Amino acid sequence: MDMSIAAMSVSMHQGQAMQDMGMAVLKMAMDTTETGTEEMLEQLESLDPNLGALVDIQA
Repeated sequence: MDMSIAAMSVSMHQGQAMQDMGMAVLKMAMDTTETGTEEMLEQLESLDPNLGALVDIQA
């Protein structure tokens, strides 16, 4: 496996670019999840706190 310095440099830069892109996609996914969680918590806060407190089990 005899690679020139230029070929090794290109290969290393391609690997770094792929890693950077993977990290960017992961960050986007984390941001989306965080936003979804915040929206869900806001919806839960608007619910009636007494909802579900009493359950009628009489048949």
